[in-house]
Amino acid sequence: MTARLEEMPTAWSRALALVAHPDDIEYAMGPAVITWTGSGKEIAYVLATRGEAGIDGCAPEKAAPLREREQRASSAVAGVTSVDFLSHPDGLITDSLALRREFAAAIRRHRPDIVLTINHHDHWRGVSWNTPDHRVVGRAALDAVADAGNRYVFPEDGLEPWEGVRWMGVAGSPYPTHAVEVAGAEDRAVEAVLQHRTYLESLTDEDPESYARGFLRRNMAAAGALFHGRDAVAFQLFERDAYRVRNGVTHYR
Repeated sequence: MTARLEEMPTAWSRALALVAHPDDIEYAMGPAVITWTGSGKEIAYVLATRGEAGIDGCAPEKAAPLREREQRASSAVAGVTSVDFLSHPDGLITDSLALRREFAAAIRRHRPDIVLTINHHDHWRGVSWNTPDHRVVGRAALDAVADAGNRYVFPEDGLEPWEGVRWMGVAGSPYPTHAVEVAGAEDRAVEAVLQHRTYLESLTDEDPESYARGFLRRNMAAAGALFHGRDAVAFQLFERDAYRVRNGVTHYR
């Protein structure tokens, strides 16, 4: 089988995932995160919301702390200990400078080599329409990379600019370009999804483990079919090439 996806870069040590809701990471890139943390890479999560509007019949004030606890438990399974939540309203995130400012500050604090997010495009593989939260957060995450590197953008956060992001990876994109092999990560990836049990039980009548495994297996197999036939997680990768110009200012093309 001829590979159509290139291999994801490996020459990095720190990643930052910027997403909208609890469980976004587990579904979109969970096996990749587990593979990376297992190899010693450091990954931090920042979530724009607590997913408080995601469980029908569970009031937002009760759902928010519940989903935060489940996300922290899931992150621990994946080997991730740095998990931060912002205060944007679930389902109603707006395309705002406030969101970009918070994401840029997170990039400056964590100083990652690669920023990860989820599908910011209008649709999922041309089959279903994407949600406003995903579209807004994905685009803000990508835009915030340049913001974080410019000392004159959002200087009020008091943080030093960070120009060290070399790549941005979008999981779940309908236009994948790269992939990471995730052999051996399936069981832990399923366990990470299962930590979101309350949400899962509201989402499907199917056995939670069968549902989670089936979803992940289909996605890993679909990416693998374009990547040497091996289980994989696919990303649309954007690479940032830097060059220096006058006055010591770095511009990116």
